[in-house]
Amino acid sequence: MTILLAPMEGLLDPSLRDVLTRVGGVDRCVSEFIRITDQLLPERVFTRLMPELLTGSRTAAGVPVRAQLLGSDPACLADNAARLAELGAEGIDLNFGCPARTVNRHRGGAVLLDEPELVGRIVAAVRRAVPARLPVSAKMRLGHRDDSLRLEAARAIADGGAAELVVHARTKLQGYRPPAHWDRIAAIREAVAMPVIANGEIWTVADARRARAESGCQGLMLGRGLVADPGLGWALRAADGQAAVEVGWPQLLPLLALYWARIAGRTAPRHRAGRLKQWLNLLRRRHPQAQAAFDALRPLDDPARVSEWFGAVAEEPRSAACRGGSQPSEPELPTAACRQA
Repeated sequence: MTILLAPMEGLLDPSLRDVLTRVGGVDRCVSEFIRITDQLLPERVFTRLMPELLTGSRTAAGVPVRAQLLGSDPACLADNAARLAELGAEGIDLNFGCPARTVNRHRGGAVLLDEPELVGRIVAAVRRAVPARLPVSAKMRLGHRDDSLRLEAARAIADGGAAELVVHARTKLQGYRPPAHWDRIAAIREAVAMPVIANGEIWTVADARRARAESGCQGLMLGRGLVADPGLGWALRAADGQAAVEVGWPQLLPLLALYWARIAGRTAPRHRAGRLKQWLNLLRRRHPQAQAAFDALRPLDDPARVSEWFGAVAEEPRSAACRGGSQPSEPELPTAACRQA
């Protein structure tokens, strides 16, 4: 079973990709979209938006990251894809799924699904522009206003030379409202001769089982579900018969501190606390301890005070150990060997 970490603009940034892939259970990530309009972006823009380009297109844990481009100009997208190839990109992913109004108003993302012929020309232009060894993939929704053109769009992506397609099982108008219509992916999978991966509203192992059964897809892309439960990838693998890996709050707390350190280097001070609270807000769906942490940090916006909170939390186990006369062991995270299991 292939498990991909979704591109989620404003949430799954390089810092969170770094931390979540350290947990393991994920085969590949896709970057937040890189907006292409009418120019060839300079190298510094690509490396700022996807710093993994500086480390072989891999996170610190060694998980590949594929660069995602968004736009509507086939020639310009092709030129920027070629530059990404020169920078060592692991692959190129094309965004035909973003539901954001601003993006759609400027002819990007899911609105392009109303123009399957253009979608096909974009994929073909990018495929021609990059070396044959470099995979080109795409992500789409079921459609823009409805799903009547989903098969035409998927066939255009396949005919353009894409090697893989992720389908978010909702239209643009359906946004992120439950349910996801995984059964509507089945016809797409049957219509194209390339791997199709199901995405949308997968929060639990039970959701994943239903998504696979209804779509017929073996591979899954996880977004908010994995952010809320970083151990979900391992739980899915355990359900498929692989060894179980413990990912509870003791394992996550050091990763929260690491995330805080990572965003301090990439985010303006006034936005740092908000990014941390955004992750905690999702974590509390799965971990009761995250609710207490969220409540404690909710009134704090000063980065110094947030850092003080992390310092106090780190001191608590040490104080308890001193009272008990022994030192606590460090929480164990999945090892590299586990990640490859």
